[in-house]
Amino acid sequence: MATHNRSALTIIRRKQVEARIGLSRSSIYARLRKNPKRPGDFDPTFPKPVSVGAKAVGWIEAEIDAWLTAQVEKSRKA
Repeated sequence: MATHNRSALTIIRRKQVEARIGLSRSSIYARLRKNPKRPGDFDPTFPKPVSVGAKAVGWIEAEIDAWLTAQVEKSRKA
């Protein structure tokens, strides 16, 4: 039986994602979709949400943490 890191299985909701990464709801969703009018907004590395109900999504906490770490590393190299 595989063992999982607890944070790898923790789902956080959009408000928590907003607070953690400092982006608004529209900025989060802009990173998920290609928009020809604003091509710089799309980020293929941004974690995809998972469905947690009929009209509800959340993000895996460990994926958000990993994305944040990568953003910090990228900004420090610039």
